[in-house]
Amino acid sequence: MARWRPSPFMQLSFGVHAAAGAGLILTPSAWPLAVGALLADHAALTLAGLLPRSRLLGPNLTRLPAAAAARREIALTIDDGPDPAVTPAVLDLLDAAGARATFFCIGRRAAAHPALVRAIVARGHAVENHSEHHWKRFSTLGYAAMKTEVAAAQATLGALAGRPPRFFRAPAGLRNPFLDPVLAALDLRLAAWTRRAYDTRNGNPQQVLARLADDRRGGPAAGDILLVHDGNAARTPDGRPVILAVLPALLERIRAAGLQPVTLAAAIP
Repeated sequence: MARWRPSPFMQLSFGVHAAAGAGLILTPSAWPLAVGALLADHAALTLAGLLPRSRLLGPNLTRLPAAAAARREIALTIDDGPDPAVTPAVLDLLDAAGARATFFCIGRRAAAHPALVRAIVARGHAVENHSEHHWKRFSTLGYAAMKTEVAAAQATLGALAGRPPRFFRAPAGLRNPFLDPVLAALDLRLAAWTRRAYDTRNGNPQQVLARLADDRRGGPAAGDILLVHDGNAARTPDGRPVILAVLPALLERIRAAGLQPVTLAAAIP
């Protein structure tokens, strides 16, 4: 278990709470000021949790380290699976391109499709933790419930993949101040992304590809962490999972840029 070190923002929050409490004891008439400070602090904490790439609540991986970028590495991360209707085709496309990816799997889905988890690992990819149930209310959980949810997926995925996950991605990237100490207790590292495609809502392949690799936006670039979905994937107008329509072109743009798709675990020893 790693030692939890509160971020500077969290240390400031602790200070606000301590000062407000002391103020209420020493100067009860100042309660409006103390309550106002607490409300402002909680609003700031809530906002920080609603920003998936924020580091205010604790460390958050949004790009690969400089050494990985110097090696021209890029990370393709694939969330919300495994899905028996999509994941096998994704694996075939990755194999054809000689690419490696990181699958952030939901524990209960992995337990329902253990052969898919084993196939992900056997074909050279990594399985990481995306919570046990992927609850929409994940960011509202208290410390104990959040730890139970993350630890359950850790046990499920570790048993199926043959090694415990090293990285965690919160459902929809949303979290609260309890997550950082939970991850420290479970030896996990929070991983967000550099670019996301919103491909659970957008079934337009051209728009999804543009968000991930539009040259006008400077990408794809060395050190990027890209986010797409095999589970909960939006459908194209002809009913195809959008990841399957986008992935060949995305992998070709990555190759043309001289980049090598690797797993997070390979990029960050």
